[in-house]
Amino acid sequence: MDAALEARRRESLFNIIDRETGWKIDLIFRKSRSFSKEEFDPRRVVNLEGFPLYIASAEDVIIAKLEWSQLGHSQRQIEDVATIVRIRRDARDESYLEKWASALGLADEWSRAKRSARLNEDHPRAT
Repeated sequence: MDAALEARRRESLFNIIDRETGWKIDLIFRKSRSFSKEEFDPRRVVNLEGFPLYIASAEDVIIAKLEWSQLGHSQRQIEDVATIVRIRRDARDESYLEKWASALGLADEWSRAKRSARLNEDHPRAT
C-alpha cells in the first residue's frame, strides 16, 4: 500500500506481481501535463475476470517506453518500441507519435527505435 501511495504522490508507477504465475502488471498514475491528459483519451476498456481494465493505445505505450529509455538509457525499451513498430507497421498513428516525440524531447529515441525496427526487418535474427 505504501508503494501505491508514494507512486500517486510522485505521479509515477508501481507494480503488482502474482508470485504463482509470474505475471507483472504496472499501474501508472497519470501525470499533470498536456501529453498525459491526452494519452488517456484513446485508451480502451477490457474485461479481466469481471473487472474493467483500461489499456493504453500502442502509440501511448511507445511514447512511455521512449521516455523510460531516455530516463534510464535503456536499449531494451528501444527494442520494445521497435517490436511494436514492426507489429503495428500499417496500423499506427505516425503523426501522433511524431508530435509527442518532438514535444517531449524524445526525437532521438524515436529515431533510434525506427532505425532498429527497419534493421531488424531487413536482417532477421538467426534461429
